[in-house]
Amino acid sequence: MRIMGIDPGIAIVGYGVVDRRGNQLKAVDYGSIQTPAHTPTAARLKQVYDASTELLNRYRPDVVAIEKLFFNRNVTTAFTVGQARGVVMLAAEEAGAAITEYTPMEVKMAVAGYGGAQKRQIQEMVRVLLNLPAIPRPDDVADALGVAICEAHSSGFHRLMKQGGKP
Repeated sequence: MRIMGIDPGIAIVGYGVVDRRGNQLKAVDYGSIQTPAHTPTAARLKQVYDASTELLNRYRPDVVAIEKLFFNRNVTTAFTVGQARGVVMLAAEEAGAAITEYTPMEVKMAVAGYGGAQKRQIQEMVRVLLNLPAIPRPDDVADALGVAICEAHSSGFHRLMKQGGKP
């Protein structure tokens, strides 16, 4: 199964493509889509959409796992990130990929086994679980790989639940 993890944003969208074969995880590619500051929001959203579409066409993931929004301070930022998240979801839908969503706590639980894990702990576990030479930068990239790992660890559970708990 090929999974693309997404950490949405308007300035930086982190992405990570991971293959799962049995219990083995392998990073295929990872990086970020970056849009220039002081560019109109609509133009930035188009850049995110176009780059997402290109990545989806290149890697053809079975599932796109996207981090759910969690903001408690800046509502304006939340709206803009939500818009970027929406264009990525549209691109995934158009590509025919299944879409799953995970909260930051679900990602922390799947990657580190603890919902209160610190960002640095998650980044180090991403590096270890995917056997990477260094923690991916910027942080959004490591976060996207964490979302992909969460999907890899959770997908069997979600399939089982959709089947009514019958293997």
